[in-house]
Amino acid sequence: MDVSILRIGRLQLRVMDLEESVKYYTEVIGLEEMGRDESRVYLKAWDEYDHHSIILQKADSPGMDHMAFKVSNIHALEKLEKNIEQFGCTLKRVSRGSRLAEGEAVRFEIPTGHHVELYTEIEHVGTAVGVLNPAPWPDTLRGIAPHRLDHALLTGHDLETVTRFFVEALGFRQCEKVVTVDGETMIGSFLSATNKAHDLAFVKGPDKKFHHAGFYVDNWYEVLKAADILSKNKVTVEITPTRHGITRGQTVYFFDPSGNRNEAFASGYISYADFPTITWTEDQIAAGIFYHRREMVESFSKALT
Repeated sequence: MDVSILRIGRLQLRVMDLEESVKYYTEVIGLEEMGRDESRVYLKAWDEYDHHSIILQKADSPGMDHMAFKVSNIHALEKLEKNIEQFGCTLKRVSRGSRLAEGEAVRFEIPTGHHVELYTEIEHVGTAVGVLNPAPWPDTLRGIAPHRLDHALLTGHDLETVTRFFVEALGFRQCEKVVTVDGETMIGSFLSATNKAHDLAFVKGPDKKFHHAGFYVDNWYEVLKAADILSKNKVTVEITPTRHGITRGQTVYFFDPSGNRNEAFASGYISYADFPTITWTEDQIAAGIFYHRREMVESFSKALT
């Protein structure tokens, strides 16, 4: 099904202290502040061309307001809107100018209760290195300095239905899944609209909860460097650098000042449309998530926002 979702476009995260959060996301993560409105701050990574990929929203509790995917054109957006309606999800239009630099969007509630948006218009601001004979990176980098927002992990009860929604209505592929040993119940689902190992993932848990935002860095050394930067800035680190079995990515997990989990993520395989879905069984989930230790960390499944 050709539905022309280009990539993950943004996350709007709820934070309790807006200025403290801006300082963290600009100085520690290394994002660039692009603008503000009454209750939100807009940021982008250095290698992203659109106006923003992260919106920080002042709120009384942490978590995710919504995530959004960029669509190639208005015709694809209209087709996806029909698919969403036919699946039975409630949706509405978000008018142009509701947020800085954004055009119209379609907002809907997925089977796990999270809010997702699709859009095609956003201000194109480019990067510091430009597109003509560019340097490999700008001289203004600070903090972890990820290339981009890479993916998000959410939780929900009914992973079968939410997976079917993203595959059938939005054209995603399921690259990997985690099932109970008897194969009867899905407890993890890793979904891609591109050729990445995942653009979005779900693990079994309470509906409407946010697990983490993943930011892409180049390689294993950059993951180690991220851990050094986190310790230097006294950021709470949940898991020191390790490898995933699932996605084969390298990772370090940590928390923003409001308790939203972040990840610096490197590598991961390329997945093509004709590849089979990789399956992990629940008895091997510790190796799937933390390949080196092969032990689960209690906070990983309980610290949700």
